[in-house]
Amino acid sequence: MRDDREKWARVRIVMIGTIFGLLFLSVTIRAFYLQILQHEELVKKAERQHQHIVQLTPGRGIIMDRNGTPLAVSVDMDSCYAEPRHIKDMDGTAGVLAPFLGTSKQELLKKLTSDKGFVWIERRLTPEVAARIKNLKLTGIGFVSESKRFYPNCEVASHVVGFTGVDPVGLEGVERRYDSVILGNTGYMVTERDALGRDIALKDTVIKNASPGKNIILTLDKNIEYIAEKELAKAVTESGAKNGMALVMEPDTGRVLAMANYPSFNPNAYAHYSQAMLRNRAVADSFEPGSTFKIFLISAALEEKVIRPTDIINCENGHYTIADRTIHDTHNYARLSVSDVLKYSSNIGAAKIGAKLGDERLFHYLRNFGFGERTGVDLPGESPGNLRDKRRWYGVDLATISFGQGVTASAIQLAGAVSAVANGGTLMKPYIVERILDDSGHEVQRFDPQAVRRVISGDTAKKVTRMMESVTGAGGTGFNAAIDGFLVAGKTGTAQKADPVTHGYSATRRTASFIGFVPADNPKLTILVVVDEPKTSPYGGVVAAPAFRAIAVNALAYLKITPKGESGKATRTIEAQSPPPPKTVAVSEGDDAPDASAEVAVMPDFRGMSMRRVMQVMEKRGINIRLMGSGQAVEQNPPPGQTIRGADEVWVKFAPSA
Repeated sequence: MRDDREKWARVRIVMIGTIFGLLFLSVTIRAFYLQILQHEELVKKAERQHQHIVQLTPGRGIIMDRNGTPLAVSVDMDSCYAEPRHIKDMDGTAGVLAPFLGTSKQELLKKLTSDKGFVWIERRLTPEVAARIKNLKLTGIGFVSESKRFYPNCEVASHVVGFTGVDPVGLEGVERRYDSVILGNTGYMVTERDALGRDIALKDTVIKNASPGKNIILTLDKNIEYIAEKELAKAVTESGAKNGMALVMEPDTGRVLAMANYPSFNPNAYAHYSQAMLRNRAVADSFEPGSTFKIFLISAALEEKVIRPTDIINCENGHYTIADRTIHDTHNYARLSVSDVLKYSSNIGAAKIGAKLGDERLFHYLRNFGFGERTGVDLPGESPGNLRDKRRWYGVDLATISFGQGVTASAIQLAGAVSAVANGGTLMKPYIVERILDDSGHEVQRFDPQAVRRVISGDTAKKVTRMMESVTGAGGTGFNAAIDGFLVAGKTGTAQKADPVTHGYSATRRTASFIGFVPADNPKLTILVVVDEPKTSPYGGVVAAPAFRAIAVNALAYLKITPKGESGKATRTIEAQSPPPPKTVAVSEGDDAPDASAEVAVMPDFRGMSMRRVMQVMEKRGINIRLMGSGQAVEQNPPPGQTIRGADEVWVKFAPSA
């Protein structure tokens, strides 16, 4: 019996020891899991329970033109917040702050009497207001630095660069397309919570995970952009037109050097403008190209060898009936060579060439030139245009599409397609961003020219180029685009616009355009000008061709491309000319557009200031100044204390400090 009891006691001891051993092992495993494997997650969970994260506006990288000129920058500004639990005199604090913030005492009291432990009072204050509030040393009122987007050139390239919202998230243009690249990591401010989850105090002004966004260098040239915008504005206003577009592109590479829209807008005050004015029409809108389409018709017909430049076409003395439709020419031509069909822009001649080519082959070439599909340009909202499938061409569609009616294209499509003729027959993908740099200036990504496909042979491209040269010659529809000393290849376009009421073509509303490249014997620039609903004349050769010529002359001089047989000294006009600065007042929401002759500001003394400080003062005063160089301000125009007028040349030069 005794042996049995001892044996059973040993068994119980072993069982109890085993149970305690297993319990200890499970506790050890659980502790290892919690303290080692789950450590990071539990720490974060505890922080979330005891801390409140306040997101701060992240910084954005700089957007520059191809020469490094800033087009969009970020400026650090103070934002004011309150900790209501630490404010003893709510009424007095609200009464003191209200005059500085331009709001009522009652509105401020609503914020301060909130049950929240942290409330924003005002985001991104001007330096002057922030300094005055700081000097008051109010209990429970604090400041943190946030970033604000600023566009130093105002209207210049505004549709390409775009703008950001308050967040700041890119809303249009490059700002939107490359938002995730430009936008830095979000900063955070951390507040402490009590056991009940109430905010009790700021732990620190802690910015976590904050890093600057990447910088973008565009293919755009600010000077050429200014030239295009200036001449487009002149063409639209002088013709009484509704709006207009202009594009300048390198035909060999697809780089977009300028993309202008008129009317334009100031991205510093985008809320002041209608949605229609903010839209980049050169990319987002499509229109009937009219007679500019004859370039591609004749290119296709020559490539397929159904015609030769010297072939004679019977143009029926200006009247030609197909089915139930009569096609008219502006002038009554009897017989024209294929080259003269392009030179004099005969619709009847184009319709007959289209009939020889056939709908299947014409559709194939138009597709290859990029019509009916997006170019892939790196800007948001691109329109594919409208080129119906050939199976849906009926009656006179082949004839009308041959001279650019019944089909739509965007400005970027049209410029890209003509560039294919200019460069010898290869369609290039247009692009607007050249390089992406990190905040240290090191290259992260480079975008190289990209060939899409070969459309026509080099021999066909040369023949079409020679025919386009005749358009700007004596008697051609584009003689207003001719430039002394240069061969200019181009084509006029005049298209009726659809009437939404009658569902037919309007008798009065037209789109006038001119597109071409220069120098024709060694193309460097493809230029397109489109003027919508001009009132003085409906013809592209009258309204758009002079603007083409002005843009080309100025851009060639700026790029130091001289006429044949002339030295660099011969191009005297605008060599290395920078555009005058934008008007010195940024239109803000609720303001009227400024009068260029009105007194708007007094020039501050910027000498010795950093570029950031200068930008802060500009923001405070509501003035825009051209900034040149880097480092500290060493020179300015006009001198300190002088009144700034809208037409004045206002700039500040910077140089590295000694």
